[in-house]
Parts: sequence; C-alpha cells; structure tokens
Amino acid sequence: MISANSANGARPLVYLVAGEPSGDRLGKRLMAALKQKTNNQIEFRGIGGPLMTGEGLDSRFPMAELSVMGFAEVLPRLPALLRHIRETADDILRSRPRVAVTIDTPDFSLRVAKRLGGRGIPLVHYVAPSVWAWKPGRARKMAEYLDHVLTLLPFEPPYFTRHGLAATFVGHPVLESGAADGDGKAFRERHRIPLQAPLICLLPGSRSSEIRRLLPIFKEVRARLMRKHPELRTVLPTVQHLDREMRAAIADWPRPPLIIGGEAEKFDAFAAANAALAASGTVGLELAMAATPHVVSYRMNPFSAILARIMVKAEYVHLVNLVLGEEAVPEFLLGACRPGPITESMHTLLSDQDAASRQTAKFEQALGKLGAAGNSPGEAAAEKVLELMRWSDSGAGG
Repeated sequence: MISANSANGARPLVYLVAGEPSGDRLGKRLMAALKQKTNNQIEFRGIGGPLMTGEGLDSRFPMAELSVMGFAEVLPRLPALLRHIRETADDILRSRPRVAVTIDTPDFSLRVAKRLGGRGIPLVHYVAPSVWAWKPGRARKMAEYLDHVLTLLPFEPPYFTRHGLAATFVGHPVLESGAADGDGKAFRERHRIPLQAPLICLLPGSRSSEIRRLLPIFKEVRARLMRKHPELRTVLPTVQHLDREMRAAIADWPRPPLIIGGEAEKFDAFAAANAALAASGTVGLELAMAATPHVVSYRMNPFSAILARIMVKAEYVHLVNLVLGEEAVPEFLLGACRPGPITESMHTLLSDQDAASRQTAKFEQALGKLGAAGNSPGEAAAEKVLELMRWSDSGAGG
C-alpha cells in the first residue's frame, strides 16, 4: 500500500481523464477501489461525468464535450478538441499528480498523454485501443510515452509488451455491471406484459447520430416482426439526455414501444426479453451477461463508413465473437445493416428455441474468458495504478 501522504504532507493526487459514459463508469469503479485500498487517503482531479463526480471528482469541463464518434463527426469539433487537449495537459503538469490515468477515448486521451511523456509523471492508459483491429502501429508509438496499459480483453497485452510497454489484463467491466441480475418476471408484471407474449428490446445506441441512422431500420424490422408475431411487445431503453429525442422519434409508430430509463430497469428489461436488436458496442456484452439472445448492427455516415472499410481489419465487432473467433452473435454492419436480413435473424431467435439456446451457451464460454483471476476489474485496475504510484515513490526517493 502506498503511503497515505506524499512528501509535502498532502494526500497523493490521482489525475483522471474520461471522455464518454463508458469511461465515466470505469473511472467511478477505479476511484471507489482506490479510495477503499488507501483508506480514502487520496485525492482526485481531472475530467469525468456524473458518476466520477459522485465519487469526488471536480471535472474541469463537461465530459460531453469529448463524446464524439466517427471520423467525419470529429472534424467540426476539432478546434475545440485540440484546445481541450492543450488545456488538460497543461493542467496535469501544473497539478503534478502522483499518477495520471487516461480512460478510453484514445483520440483525445493519448494526445494528452503524449504531451506529458518524459515529464516525470507516471502515465497509465485504461482500455487499450483496438490495435488488433486497426492502426497496429499505434502500440509502438504509445510505448514511447506511456508507462502502463490496462486492457479489458485477455488477448491484448502482447500487442503492447512486444514494444516494451507494460500491459495488464484486468478484466472487462461488464462483469461488475449488474447486467446478469435483472428480474424479468417483475418487469413484465410492472408493465402488464403477459408472460407468454414475445418481447424484444431495441437498443439503437447512446448518441444522437446513432439513433438517427439506426432507428428507421429498427422501425422497419419491428414492423416486419409484428406481422410474423402479432402479439409482439417492444421495449426501448434509453438514457436521460436522449429521452425527449427518442420519444419524438417513435411518436408515429403503431403501438409505440415502451420507453424506459435507468440501469436497473434496463437490466430487468433484458431479463424479460426473448430477443434484442442492438447497436454494436458494450451493450452487446450486457445482453450476453443477461443471457438475452440478440443481433447487432451499425451504420455510419458514408465518409466514415468508407474509411472504416479501408482501415478496420478485425473480422468481428461484437466482443463475444472476437473472444470466441466465430460469429455467435449475428452482425449486420454498414451496407449489411438492412431490414430484411436483420428481420430474418431476429425471427429465428424468437421462433427457434434451439437457436436461441445455442447462442446463450456461447455467451457463457466468452464471458468465462473476460474476467481476470481474483479481483473485480475495478479492483485489479486500482492495484496496478497503486503499484505504479509505489514505483513513483521509489523513483523519487520516497
């Protein structure tokens, strides 16, 4: 355990940078574990969302200003992002933390870290960028300025250690999300959905751009499924900042879906659902944790899609498929994201119990490979951060 006090008597400072809701969740768990392991004798500074703020972080500016996805989507925001990169790096240098931890959002975080390389502040990046999928040269460049990478997937560390950058698999945070704990029976009772009625979840993403591109396709898939399954019910989990937009988007749908909010309600819906149609992303692992059969899809704007086809080398996007090396979960991406084939795949999951059971059996195999031995992912990450802070002590003569 590190000493409670630094050389000047103040509590050691950890600087954290998170740029998206998923990073905010990781940051919250990391902060909670660091506080527990240091008997709360630690301070935080940086950038984060409401969850990290709840753990004691005073965010320098709203995290939402960094939540941009897609090559073309970044361009209009580039001047502001570059300014935030400079300001954040300068603030870290002024603060002189015992360690700086950047969390995901690599296009922002790694540019901040690069500015800090060789300045005497230990640098950790949490969530390895997908160098196995695209930009493989990034791992070598990261080794020039980072001290450690914390990876979510078991096959990732060698991509970095081969370049001399220490990397540790800490486990995937979905394992501590509570996604496996939903109460499907209570959800159906609460919303008066008969137990025998087929129920699907639609999950078009957590960004406005995703919703605009995917929701019209999801609408058509749902209409076709309702013709095959007249008693079909639909639930549409959403997040607070998109609630109004989502309600407006489905106002003209026949038998509009039930819109719900909140993590607990979402996980109850997963447990209640017979199948789900989701945008590719972490929600796919949450559905796997809930043992909910599902299909994933994704569309980008045309320019981003062209670049993705050229640059992305991974065979799959769903982490279950990546870990297993096979398409256990059907993927309909870019040009393949069309109502006809998606409908057929969803219909199979709703009408063929054997097909649904084969998919959920694959979930168990994949999830068994996504946990590091011993600690939860948040605790494992905290231990590595504290180890680096101990190294800092010895390196500084403390």
